[in-house]
Amino acid sequence: MGLEEKLPSGILLTTVEKVAGYARKSSVWPATFGLACCAIELFQAGGPRHDLARFGMERASATPRQADLMIVAGRVSQKMAPVLRQIYDQMADPKWVISMGVCASSGGMFNNYAIVQGVDHIVPVDIYLPGCPPRPEMLLDSIVKLHDKIQNMKLGANREAEIEELEQARLRRLPLAVSAGGHEFAQDRPEAQAALPEPAPPPPWPFLAQPGEAEPAPQAQHVSPDGPAGPGPEPGSHE
Repeated sequence: MGLEEKLPSGILLTTVEKVAGYARKSSVWPATFGLACCAIELFQAGGPRHDLARFGMERASATPRQADLMIVAGRVSQKMAPVLRQIYDQMADPKWVISMGVCASSGGMFNNYAIVQGVDHIVPVDIYLPGCPPRPEMLLDSIVKLHDKIQNMKLGANREAEIEELEQARLRRLPLAVSAGGHEFAQDRPEAQAALPEPAPPPPWPFLAQPGEAEPAPQAQHVSPDGPAGPGPEPGSHE
């Protein structure tokens, strides 16, 4: 394309991980796994309007041995789960998975015994794509994010160290903490958060009070035609 003419002359330095990442992200071949209505949006992403060929992904492989990206588009039934796992095991390494749509990611509206509540119960997922169904532009955005992940993936011993670091970071995460102002996320710090004081119990309603604790009734006011209002006559008087 003429880009080599713009490069400076001399020696160009890089790393093996950068070269391997660039080659991998530029040659991702998807193994389409259309299961429901999300597959229609997946087909549209390969059309001329969105053109997956810009990323070198126009070859949708019909055989898993020539694919390294599985796009699970739609709900996964219990009967389809072992088939999906078998196809994933037959794909070439390294391989990645995009869970397209809320049904593939969490079961969606199909909260029943026949649908797997998340394809991550069957295969490891790299990118979760929400939506019901997601637009082709959203799928392209998830593919670009996956390309960035592939580009920066470590190799060999560095990869194992990265996995160990991520696992330890997940184990150090604290659960959600409830504060007086609502819910807030706990930060990744070793010190424990201070416990919140228990709120004081509300005062009992008058009709729930004990007989000895009842409030005295207000005295009736006696209005005189010639003077200001004063306290009423005591009980038992002849006024």
